[in-house]
Amino acid sequence: MDFSHQSSNEPEKKALQMIIVIASIEIADGKRDTFLEEFHKIVPLVREEKGCMEYGPTVDAETDIGLQQPLRPDVVVVVEKWESVSALNDHLGAPHMEEYRTKVSEIVRGMDLRILKPT
Repeated sequence: MDFSHQSSNEPEKKALQMIIVIASIEIADGKRDTFLEEFHKIVPLVREEKGCMEYGPTVDAETDIGLQQPLRPDVVVVVEKWESVSALNDHLGAPHMEEYRTKVSEIVRGMDLRILKPT
C-alpha cells in the first residue's frame, strides 16, 4: 500500500487517513471461549460497516521464537483497519456494538486500546 500521497499538511486528507486499531482485551479467567463466541457474532456485521477495511480477533500463538512474551490465555487482541477516525467513531456507536458490550461486560476485565496511523 502506498501512503506517499497522504500529507499531514492537508486537513481534508488527514481527516480521511487510514487508522489501525489494536485492542487488547483482558477476559476473566477461563472465559475466553465464551467471549469469542459472542465476538464472532458481530464480526460479519462490523465488516459490513462503512469504512471497515479489516476486523478480527486474534490470540497469542505458541511459537519457538525466544523474543516472544509469555502466552496470555485470557487475552484477545482485536486487529482493525478503518478508512478514518470518523468511520471508527461510527463503529463504536453502532447498535450491534452497544449490544455486544452489554453481553460481554461481566467477563471483560479491561482493555488497552491503541489507535495507530501509517508513517
